[in-house]
Amino acid sequence: MTRYLVVPGRGVPSPDHWSRSWVRDHPEYQWAPEPPGPPYVAAERVAALHAAISADSEPAILVAHSAGCLTVAVWASQHVGPVQAALLVTSPYVDPDWTPAPHETVDVFIGHVPREPLPFRSIVVASHNDPHATFAQCEAYARDWGSELFDAGAVGHLDSKTGFGPWPDGERLVRSLAQRPPASTNA
Repeated sequence: MTRYLVVPGRGVPSPDHWSRSWVRDHPEYQWAPEPPGPPYVAAERVAALHAAISADSEPAILVAHSAGCLTVAVWASQHVGPVQAALLVTSPYVDPDWTPAPHETVDVFIGHVPREPLPFRSIVVASHNDPHATFAQCEAYARDWGSELFDAGAVGHLDSKTGFGPWPDGERLVRSLAQRPPASTNA
């Protein structure tokens, strides 16, 4: 049976968020990790994802939202493991020249987001009005990661605030990742 690891973003998704319902309604879906909420500490999230991936030899399909997409990119640049594919939904853009103000808590990536091709099939879902990344920035992530690009339209950050409890397009995208044999596995 295919396993699905849902990689949360920076915040805690509301009870009606599509990711919550997928984990709640499908026993083959599990959190990697359970959404801890802010602060987002990349090393902790990557370690939790690595533990979840390594817990079983069955290839996983990763379903990441927001900062979870960055977690997946960092994991893939540092680790190997049984991953068949990834759905990367509305990744935020982190400017490589960004530095925090002296009073800011640093809970996001400093330096750069890995931009190398991912060693597994992936789909980047981009929005035309996401407050955390432009469509062009997500398009660049898709190109750099070797991902397919899915134009979701004007869907904001594809979260509960923008009306996404159920997300049928996402379910279809995950099914497409599960039905196609993997090009290669990161094993």
